[in-house]
Amino acid sequence: MTDRTSRLPNAVIAARNLTLKQARRAGNRARYTWKVLFEAVKDGLHAAGYAREAVSNRTVNTGKDLYRAFRRPMREAQRRRVELAEQRGWNRTEWQVEREIGEVVSGDHPVIVGPWLAEVGYEVLYWIPFLRWVRLAFQLDPSRVVVMSRGGVAAWYEGIGDRYVEMWDHVTPEEFARRNAERGDLKQLAGSALEADLVDRARRAHGLDDARVLHPSLMFRLFKLFWSGHRAMGFLDTHTRFQLHRAPGLVDRAALPERYVAVKFYAARSMPDTPQIRAQLKDIVDRISARVPVVLLDTGLALDDHADYAFSPTSRVLSARGLLEPKTNLAAQTDIIAGAEAYVGTCGSLTWLAPMLGIPTSAVLADPEFLHAHLSVALRATGRLAGAARFSPVDLRGLDPLS
Repeated sequence: MTDRTSRLPNAVIAARNLTLKQARRAGNRARYTWKVLFEAVKDGLHAAGYAREAVSNRTVNTGKDLYRAFRRPMREAQRRRVELAEQRGWNRTEWQVEREIGEVVSGDHPVIVGPWLAEVGYEVLYWIPFLRWVRLAFQLDPSRVVVMSRGGVAAWYEGIGDRYVEMWDHVTPEEFARRNAERGDLKQLAGSALEADLVDRARRAHGLDDARVLHPSLMFRLFKLFWSGHRAMGFLDTHTRFQLHRAPGLVDRAALPERYVAVKFYAARSMPDTPQIRAQLKDIVDRISARVPVVLLDTGLALDDHADYAFSPTSRVLSARGLLEPKTNLAAQTDIIAGAEAYVGTCGSLTWLAPMLGIPTSAVLADPEFLHAHLSVALRATGRLAGAARFSPVDLRGLDPLS
């Protein structure tokens, strides 16, 4: 081969070499072109992918923006629907209670109001003002109304009912305490066998066979809307009528000091029975008795979970227990409060009554958690009622800020 190549003319060799060189260049250009095209295709695919991703992102983000734009009004609409449903439920409760009251009082038959078994505080602050509203709103003639309560409180219901049935005429305090505890509820949210039995006994004893019953559960169901915060104070104003009370005149005034302060301290959720609170209450009694005699309204009756605080009697601290009997104990306490220069007691119970008897009142408490609504009602009622005396809540925690 070398010999043959060596024998070729130089021109042929040069042409051949040039041809090979051009072929190599053409191959290189082809490979480069292919590579450029391949990269362009890749770039195009990448660009298309980026474009699709951008479109997808814009679509998703636009959807998110639209969702965010509508989410708040949607949530607001949902919240509003829930509120309206709750409001309809509360309105139905109110309408249902008023409808049931109308069914009970319509006609000319006797109406038994009660029997009242719950706490004295609810009776004075809510039940009796509620009944006054019922009398006015439904034009209920007091001559048709038979009130059933306990402790000789006929005077509390003056203007509401012309007849009064004393519960202790039909049940002993011991039987009442046992059967009332069996009810399992200190309030009267629904009827019970004890209440039905008392009503039957009253019907037989007083010829009230055709009487209908206006049960306290109606008041509890209605005012629960206020106590739970679903109704404002104006709602309570609409369904109550407060007025002054008078002393029934049961207790002989000669049996009491000429001047005295009536005191009734009992254990409650707002006034737990602790050594510190006992010491503070004793100090209050001692300070008052140093200026004027104190008459303690300790009944000695164990009818509910509110046990009276006991204080040792002295020449300046007198117990009214000898003046109190089960059948007339609340009436007697009303008399004693009405004759006092002032009343001091655990916030609740007769503390709500005292200012409506025209007696300046100090309502003592140690924990207001369960009293906020009741305190507001009492302050508002006594503040707006002409002739009502001062009502002053006293928080024991404020007397000892370092306790």
